[in-house]
Amino acid sequence: MQVLKFGGTSMGSAQAIEQVCNIIQNKKPNGRFTIVASAMSGITDKLIQCGQLAGQGQEQYRSVLQEIENKHLDTIRTLFPITVHSGLISQVKKRLNTLETLCDGIFQVGELSARSLDKIMSFGELVSSYLLAEKLKVNGLKAIWKDSRELIVTDSHFGNAAVNFLATNHQANQYFQQETADYFVLPGFVAASADGETTTLGRGGSDYTASIIAAALNAEVLDIWTDVSGMMTADPRLVSQAIPIAHISYAEAMELSHFGAKVIYPPTIQPVMNKRIPIWIKNTFAPDDHGTLIHIPNGEARSFPVTGISGIQKIALLTLEGSGMVGIPGFSKRLFEALLQERVNVILITQSSSEHSITVGIHEADMLKAKTTVDSEFAQEIQDKRIEPLIVERDMSIVAVVGDKMKNHHGTSAKLFGALGRNGVNIRAIAQGSTEKNISVVINKADVKKALNVIHEAFFETPLKQVNVFIVGAGNVGSKLLEQLNQQHHYLMNELGLHVRVAGITNSKKMVFGHESINLPEWRALLENGEPADLKIFTQKIKSLNLRNSVFIDNTASKEVAAIYGEFLQHGISVVTCNKIACSSDYAYYKNLKELARKFNASFLFETNVGAGLPVINTLNDLIRSGDKVRSIEAVLSGSLNFVFNNFVNGANFRQVVKAAQDEGYTEPDPRIDLSGVDVMRKILILARESGAVMELEEITNHSFLPAEALNAPSVADFYEQLDVHAAHFLNLRQKADNEGKKLKFVARYENGKAAVGLQSIAPDHPFFNLEGKDNIVLYTTNRYAAQPLIVKGAGAGADVTASGIFADVIRSAR
Repeated sequence: MQVLKFGGTSMGSAQAIEQVCNIIQNKKPNGRFTIVASAMSGITDKLIQCGQLAGQGQEQYRSVLQEIENKHLDTIRTLFPITVHSGLISQVKKRLNTLETLCDGIFQVGELSARSLDKIMSFGELVSSYLLAEKLKVNGLKAIWKDSRELIVTDSHFGNAAVNFLATNHQANQYFQQETADYFVLPGFVAASADGETTTLGRGGSDYTASIIAAALNAEVLDIWTDVSGMMTADPRLVSQAIPIAHISYAEAMELSHFGAKVIYPPTIQPVMNKRIPIWIKNTFAPDDHGTLIHIPNGEARSFPVTGISGIQKIALLTLEGSGMVGIPGFSKRLFEALLQERVNVILITQSSSEHSITVGIHEADMLKAKTTVDSEFAQEIQDKRIEPLIVERDMSIVAVVGDKMKNHHGTSAKLFGALGRNGVNIRAIAQGSTEKNISVVINKADVKKALNVIHEAFFETPLKQVNVFIVGAGNVGSKLLEQLNQQHHYLMNELGLHVRVAGITNSKKMVFGHESINLPEWRALLENGEPADLKIFTQKIKSLNLRNSVFIDNTASKEVAAIYGEFLQHGISVVTCNKIACSSDYAYYKNLKELARKFNASFLFETNVGAGLPVINTLNDLIRSGDKVRSIEAVLSGSLNFVFNNFVNGANFRQVVKAAQDEGYTEPDPRIDLSGVDVMRKILILARESGAVMELEEITNHSFLPAEALNAPSVADFYEQLDVHAAHFLNLRQKADNEGKKLKFVARYENGKAAVGLQSIAPDHPFFNLEGKDNIVLYTTNRYAAQPLIVKGAGAGADVTASGIFADVIRSAR
């Protein structure tokens, strides 16, 4: 005997039922088959609606009954030849008339009991299974229909009845031994109590019906036909990278189904597991797909210690705690007895080793009655302040990681918690059985999708890792960064295992988000057609999307943008920036950002704050982390100023040189930002802070070479006029350096806790003397590099190199 169960979607239409018949007919000949059918998809919900409307005295139940009738009669007219329509329609109408009479009685009484609701819900399976049996007969198969209520005996707990297996096995064996048909069609979900009242086995109970019959008959195999190709490593609606599970043990399948995997109803597994009957989960609409085989493992090689990930939504955490619990027996017993009294199902349990508290997870729907009954049970202890009133936390979810091989694989828990921690997912409770087949964590429901994806990525998607970036600023640097991300996309995937997705872009006018990822070759057009820019909305959207491995990139020089870094870091979102304002503002703010990054396991990277794409800050960090100590830092940190003074030679006019630098894009639109030395002050401040100094910008001495009239000019045009007015001043500076055989460089220096910036004349034997173009150079003199300083030198300005530095920080944050 083989048992086949077909779910609601498999029975959902005339075309689907045709497919079911094809599957049955293609089974090997000379066998005997029991087919269990669910109600047509959506019918059970409509039946419940009928009962509820009737119980509430609302006549709309009649129109819902008509919808149910129409669906079944339309199916008959499509599925069967016209010659049998009359008889089938008559039989179905007879059953539906009984249903209507039942609903009419409920309407008159104005009350819907659990017993009546079970009777109402039974009609879906009774009718669909009858139609399937008749279709098999029309197709020439020796098939008969049998009412499951005459085989499966339960108690009288309506809505979720418990099976009497002894009586059920006796009745099933007696019936199937007597009958000689090849195909038996049974309604799923329905059964009967000992006194003959209709009961149901819980939503999803058709799977259970099939399992009960398969176990009773010692079937060769139980096929569960549904609308997916087996169990998946995670819910594909939440994890797009989920993959099918080819083989799984009974215990693993039970764990996954208990923790929310909808493919199979949890009680289904136990009856066949006891008889070692394999379960095949197959796709009615893709019957050639392998599906999932649930059985006793026979040594199949597996690539991963984890078999699958599942989750339960709408969970509440109940915590009973208090010093009066320590060392006193019986608190757990009383807690669980109180919950049992109200039929509250406990999903997860965890208890502190100090016995100071015990926490359980339950369905949110049971939260209020659980709170009431537990507080009542411990009223005296609460009054005496030996324990606290029951603490209830809602809006929680449970995520379970399941696998038989986890117990033999070191580091599974570390990988799980590390993946969650790096993405800012806070764990409220943890439960792990001694068998080590399941590690369950309770998290905020808002984090479920992200948690499932990062866990799946950690265990199933190596070496590919998804990184989601959000970019503020799409000007010179931002556009170059997007160009580089597009150019290197395949390299990152193939060589580094990184799938970098641009999930959002904004500039000062427009912003755009990608459903999956913004198409980079078209980003300009997409942004142009985006919605109006709003930094607050952009920030809220990033947080609400809650994507794994998120990185916020700031390509601006905006104070407003720099002020919101903390919001991202405390949500576990990394920040990469070339904006110097945050790290050169108040020391307390800089320090707070660094601490937030550590606390919430996010990266805060700003390599491009100094030296554009040069490894200036990373080199300094490596020195400090390895135990070295900085004695002094001497640097040329402005590519703009270096370009200006490298070209202010051979009779050149200072005004013309500055204008040329502006035209080339080496200075800001207002060149005073560069020439004032404030930008260099910010850079040396950042290096001083990264070397361990507690310093503010005001503490840095600025030996400005600009005359006050030029620095304070009302406009950029006025500034340029002042450069002409003071041309002799600049010429004197150059001639003095020329006379000494030196070159002018704007130098920053930090030593002994003090920093200064200013124009200096550099001698030929100094490393700064031959610094060309817009290059930067930094000299680190440390305990290890005392005799000869460590030199970092190269291009220190330009959109391309700055973008490449940001790009490198993004990769660094991802790895």
